[in-house]
Amino acid sequence: METAPAKPPLQRQVIFLALFLLLWEAGSEAVRYAIPEETESGYLVANLAKDLELRVEELATRGGQIHYKGNKELLQLDAETGNLFLKEKLDREVLCGVTEPCVLHFQIILENPVQVSQMDLHLTDINDHSPEFPQREMLLTIPESAQPGTVFPLKAAQDPDIGNNAVQNYTVSPNLHFHVVTHSRADGRKHPELVLDKALDREEQPELTLTLTALDGGTPARSGTTTVRIEVVDINDNTPQFTQSLYEVQIPEDSPLNALIVMVSARDLDAGIYGNVAYSLFQGDGASQPFVIDEVTGEIRLSEELDFEVTNHYNIEIAATDGGGLSGRCTMAVQVLDVNDNAPELIIRKLTIPIPENSPETVVAVFSVSDPDSGDNGRMVCSIQNDLPFLLKPTFKNYYTLMTEGPLDRETRAEYNITITVKDLGTPRLTTQHTITVQVSDINDNAPDFTQTSYTLFVRENNSPALHIGTISATDSDSGSNAHITYSLLPLQDPQLALTSLISINANNGQLFALRALDYESLQAFEFPVGATDQGSPALSSQALVRVVVLDDNDNEPFVLYPLQNASAPCTELLPKAAEPGYLVTKVVAVDRDSGQNAWLSYQLLKATEPGLFTVWAHNGEVRTTRLLSERDAAKHKLLLLVKDNGEPPQSASVTLHVVLVDGFSQPYLPLPEVARDPVQEEDMLTLYLVIALASVSSLFLLSVLLFVGVRLCRRAREASLGVCSVPEGHFPGHLVDVSGTGTLSQSYQYEVCLRGDSGNGEFNFLKAINPNFPPLESEIKIENSPTLRNSFLFI
Repeated sequence: METAPAKPPLQRQVIFLALFLLLWEAGSEAVRYAIPEETESGYLVANLAKDLELRVEELATRGGQIHYKGNKELLQLDAETGNLFLKEKLDREVLCGVTEPCVLHFQIILENPVQVSQMDLHLTDINDHSPEFPQREMLLTIPESAQPGTVFPLKAAQDPDIGNNAVQNYTVSPNLHFHVVTHSRADGRKHPELVLDKALDREEQPELTLTLTALDGGTPARSGTTTVRIEVVDINDNTPQFTQSLYEVQIPEDSPLNALIVMVSARDLDAGIYGNVAYSLFQGDGASQPFVIDEVTGEIRLSEELDFEVTNHYNIEIAATDGGGLSGRCTMAVQVLDVNDNAPELIIRKLTIPIPENSPETVVAVFSVSDPDSGDNGRMVCSIQNDLPFLLKPTFKNYYTLMTEGPLDRETRAEYNITITVKDLGTPRLTTQHTITVQVSDINDNAPDFTQTSYTLFVRENNSPALHIGTISATDSDSGSNAHITYSLLPLQDPQLALTSLISINANNGQLFALRALDYESLQAFEFPVGATDQGSPALSSQALVRVVVLDDNDNEPFVLYPLQNASAPCTELLPKAAEPGYLVTKVVAVDRDSGQNAWLSYQLLKATEPGLFTVWAHNGEVRTTRLLSERDAAKHKLLLLVKDNGEPPQSASVTLHVVLVDGFSQPYLPLPEVARDPVQEEDMLTLYLVIALASVSSLFLLSVLLFVGVRLCRRAREASLGVCSVPEGHFPGHLVDVSGTGTLSQSYQYEVCLRGDSGNGEFNFLKAINPNFPPLESEIKIENSPTLRNSFLFI
């Protein structure tokens, strides 16, 4: 998928700023509501669904939410009915102060699609505050020479209410010398002035006490009072005059404490104490005064830190009073200049994670940015990294949506750390960053991938059942159950091969096992497909081909094709008596079902009637003569040949070949009579007889020695005097020789051995076995006089 080249950061910021300005113009129309302050919580403000022209259920299904600047939630939305309620009682003076009108801005954010609507709540003022004077008592010093009509300014009362609910009129308690006049300033605030109606006489009344009352215009009206104490002094006929009636000052909000704001100056033409001027600050416009004035020099300095975002201007009355009590006034207008001392603020309104990897353009987050500074200090640009598949879209005023540019690929990257950077345009620029971690959730979009497209496994024939012959392996780049792989054997197209009886597979790890012993001679190789399937939904699978090659073992002996060995009549080859040396008598033909060196055959002549007459070629089985035939050679020859393969261990087969000498091939071949003896066969029989005879003699000698030892145990006295041996009483002596080779006799036999008195050749008669448990045997075994067996024992 090709992506558009990333725009440079400056170009992206310019675009976002332009889009933001367009959306500001497009979305400047807001839905407005008005309620009186101090309205109780739970008050129904409006039905938002009706005002936004939405169905009631859309507010819930689209996740409608209220967002208000600040951490305190003032309103509550019932998404089921669309009604907007007050969450708590609202105080206009706390929320807005002297600002008029008092408008609370909030937004309604909907999802799918994202929609941001601007709402304004206008709090109207009620008369819930009474006018209040800054001092409980005012002191005025008035010379007795003051003429009727002289005006004396008084400090105004403060009322947090606005409009008609603010101070509207001042009255003074009834007296003979003064009345009060109410004047309006440019900002609409009222301040009182005391007007002299009748000249004062200090000698008649040196001090007067009046009650000044401030009345607001609410219904019912509220009031506040203070005491005005007037001291009558001697005559002072010049009032101080300021050099300027208005001092306009601009001061940055980050000015340090005790910084000089301005120095005012007034002069009085009187002399003496009446010409000495003292400066003081009069009550300002209701805001606290972060200034102090030196009453002697007129220097006004900063006493508290300024904050443009709280108050950006001050109007302060400055009074210059001479020693005679006369005073003049001027106004100081202080304009607080904004500095870029507030970094932009970013608030995440909605965050959607994780994101499915196959999702199209998806809203990841909705956030708002704000900066309480003014001008360029409060203008912001928002950006993210250029190398990410995400983009920012401005939606409404300072609201942005973070979206994906298209489908993501978890296998390429499973997690993104997106840093949202908000910069203002002030000097120096202040920056706020917020990092969002977006996780990409997996879907089953990758099939298992075998490590090889085909596998070749080798197994030696005659293997043991359930032998592990190899392992197949596949990988899946997905995660979780989408990457859990099971292996299986797939059906074969060849119905002749019963795969399930030959091979099994472990579904979990792909190990292949041979179920039974394989036979190379029956099946040299076979192929079958295997499958790997994940557990996703839907499941994906792939295939690979497995080829099993059976390796040969030397488990077959050579088979002789010619001459046939199982025929009823032996095969006889004819050899002319005039054959030359090297004459081809015949050729032994043999095969071996094995393969490779297990099937390499060699031939060897084991026996022959005439050993030096014939030879066999080792590699081709040809039987040839080695010399000329003579008259002394037998007419019939028997050859015993060995056919051996080259396996490990080798297997062999024997071949018997009959060769008959003839004068020529024209002479008919007649088989010899059956009574004719084969010299080779006679030689074999004689060897067998000799072996049997030698074994018999050895056995007899051993048994005779054993019997002799037994007889020697008989009583010696009776052997010399008697010709027979009597059966001994009791048990036979226990030191007999064991003839069974096991260490004990299987039964307790005792034998009576007699030496005949008239025997001159030393013969023995074995009469009978004596067994206490059985009756005596009646048979008698006699050893006859024989030249070969003389002085020998025969044990039966």
